[in-house]
Amino acid sequence: MPLSEFDLIQRYFTPATPAREDVIHGVGDDGAVLHVPIGMDLVASVDTLVSGVHFFADVDPAALGYKALAVNLSDMAAMGAEPAWATLALTLPTVDETWLAAFSRGFFELAEHYGVQLVGGDTCRGPLTVSVQMHGFIPQGAALRRSGAMPGDLIYVTGTFGDAGLALQALQQHQALPELHAHYLIDRLERPSPRVFEGLALRGIASAAIDISDGLAADLGHILAASGVGATLEIERLPVSPAFVAVAQDAALGADHCWQLPLSAGDDYELCFTVPADKQAKVEQVFARFGCGAARIGVIESQPGLRCKLANGEMLTPASSGYQHFT
Repeated sequence: MPLSEFDLIQRYFTPATPAREDVIHGVGDDGAVLHVPIGMDLVASVDTLVSGVHFFADVDPAALGYKALAVNLSDMAAMGAEPAWATLALTLPTVDETWLAAFSRGFFELAEHYGVQLVGGDTCRGPLTVSVQMHGFIPQGAALRRSGAMPGDLIYVTGTFGDAGLALQALQQHQALPELHAHYLIDRLERPSPRVFEGLALRGIASAAIDISDGLAADLGHILAASGVGATLEIERLPVSPAFVAVAQDAALGADHCWQLPLSAGDDYELCFTVPADKQAKVEQVFARFGCGAARIGVIESQPGLRCKLANGEMLTPASSGYQHFT
């Protein structure tokens, strides 16, 4: 006998969720009852992943469960917020218990790591779609925003860029990645590392921040637009992984093309943030304790627009303005 909607929720999404003291009542009623600590602002975000748009239909369900939560945790990181609660809306074409067990395992693996409790949601029948809403806390008035960058601020990024874009490009074109680097690159696409602790460390240091989901050039552009400023990037300062370099060299990509994926591909879920020049030493001291590091890649300027400069002085134009739905 197939599982009912309520049996599905009870079996796969109720027992595994971490318990938090600020959840008065979570899964199992018409709504969750939650307590926002005194002196804290509530930060909320939501992301939807659609089969055939954000992931391949044959994706590992554990990786999909992980990524569905990770992309929302990345939003919390960009705001400098401590993640707390999640809701999940899951649309399924059929009830496949093996698939559900793997999906929930991936979801709760990450939830447990960051102390996030699933407090509600919905399930229904239809094309495979996953929507997660995330709530987190930040001290009142301390949220990192896109609108605080000033001329003279330094531009930093965490982690490395282009890995996920390279993996996605290979999958779309049905090309095999070199065996030595395939696992790392696919993992960077399917299991991004949300920089939650790094975002918390940026409170009081960063003047503006954003997470990189649609491509560095596009997402940094949102900071520039919100802040009313421009920027120059030193392209060869962009951090790229040894796997990216090896595969790009194997493919004999030209210098211009080699930088296009780190600039434009998206799905990196790293942080891009700006820092006043007098806090440069502080940010580099703070990030010395994080494995992802932080690389200084450019400077905010008063002249509008984004300029991408190579070491030889030549300017590089991003091949894409980043991923956009409906265009």
